[in-house]
Amino acid sequence: MRLLPFMLESSLGVAAVLLVAALAHWWRWLLPAEIFLFLLIVVATALLGGFWQSAIVSLAAVAGLMLFPERPLGIGVPPDPAGFLILIALLAVALIVSRLSARVARHAREAELWGGQMHDLYEFTRQTLQMNLHMEPGAQLAELIHEIFALEAVALFDADLHRVYQAGYWIVDPQEMAQNVYYFESADDDPATGIGRRVVRLGSVPVGSLVVRGDTSPLTNNAIASLIAITFDRYRAFANESRMETERRTEQLRATVLDGLAHAYKTPLTAIRAAGTGLVEMGKLSPAQAELVGLINEQTEALNDLTTRLLQTARLDAGEVTVHAEPVSIGSMLEEVLLTLKDRLASMKIVLDLHDDNLIVQCDRQLVKMLLTQYIDNACKYSILGTTITIRVAVTKSEVIFSVHSFGPAIPAADRERIFERYYRSSKSSQEAAGTGIGLSVARRVAQVHGGHVWVTSDEQQGTTFFASIPVRREKGTVDESASE
Repeated sequence: MRLLPFMLESSLGVAAVLLVAALAHWWRWLLPAEIFLFLLIVVATALLGGFWQSAIVSLAAVAGLMLFPERPLGIGVPPDPAGFLILIALLAVALIVSRLSARVARHAREAELWGGQMHDLYEFTRQTLQMNLHMEPGAQLAELIHEIFALEAVALFDADLHRVYQAGYWIVDPQEMAQNVYYFESADDDPATGIGRRVVRLGSVPVGSLVVRGDTSPLTNNAIASLIAITFDRYRAFANESRMETERRTEQLRATVLDGLAHAYKTPLTAIRAAGTGLVEMGKLSPAQAELVGLINEQTEALNDLTTRLLQTARLDAGEVTVHAEPVSIGSMLEEVLLTLKDRLASMKIVLDLHDDNLIVQCDRQLVKMLLTQYIDNACKYSILGTTITIRVAVTKSEVIFSVHSFGPAIPAADRERIFERYYRSSKSSQEAAGTGIGLSVARRVAQVHGGHVWVTSDEQQGTTFFASIPVRREKGTVDESASE
């Protein structure tokens, strides 16, 4: 309490009371009128000063009544109990008015403070929307919070990057404090130190923490933490989008390069095949020469098959392949695939399980034939010599499911998704047989362009089964309903 304003306000109130008491005595006012004027002075003093000033004025009012006792019409000063009641009433009025005045003043100050903080929050929001999301947001946010809200110090923990960013002056290293707020989810405000702690959440998931030291309200700290969470989420989304765009461009470039290389290889391969065929037709080759020419032709065919796959893969990835759906007999298509691979399958036992030998579906014959060739060739390559390869075609109401089952090395669970990625080969399979890592990626793309998908199951005892589902429109009347599963 400031002494000089207190004495001045009290003195003015007492002087006003004594003046009213003197005027009431000289002009012979009625007692109720005098008390009413005293009440007004007490109220004014309570509004301008406070309770203690108005209490002193109330005592002065009762003293004024005692100082000038004579009143008109024989009405004198009220007896002592009545005077005491008047004093109590004046003090009660002084207390109520002073409390209401203090509350109004406090609310006004809070409104003014909150209005300033709302302006700061608006400015903080505006600047976060203009942030450079090519850079990590933590350092930028810490500097913005420190500058806009005029805080002493700021520490911000990004849990995803596991980094603490700080701005302003900290007496102690805030890194451990900021991380503890995140790990222990401790949010509070300490008026003694001016430190506010908040867990930064995106929905209900903690993504970081905020520690500030300065003059901010709890509501402002909550709002700042929410805006930080939104900025973190925007940064993550932008980073993912940029990464996806980079991957798309890389994939597009890779497909272009593959296409170019495959076309470049086709010309010399054609010449080599023609030369090998010519040598065979010329005859007069020794057994050793004939064996070498046969090896040349065999490897030329392998290279030609590889370049064809590369071309098809590049076109599938670039989206240049259009699905030409037509009625296809699954039975006859499988026979063609098996005929193509008859040399590879000579040492294997093949079981073909069709629900309907006359099954006809709408699909792209060449693409699906490529998928089945890859699956069966893959089974032949990795199967144990002399075991059975089972080829099944299951029909449901919405799709046709092809599966190729064989017995060989089990595929680890961690590799069962990745083996369909281009150039990826399982650590076990890469030791069993040579390969390029391209075939299964082509099979997946074939299923995808048809609107289907591929997957694999593998077990040491049960064997390995590759699946491909292709949702197609079947020709009416070509599928026996009893064959549906």
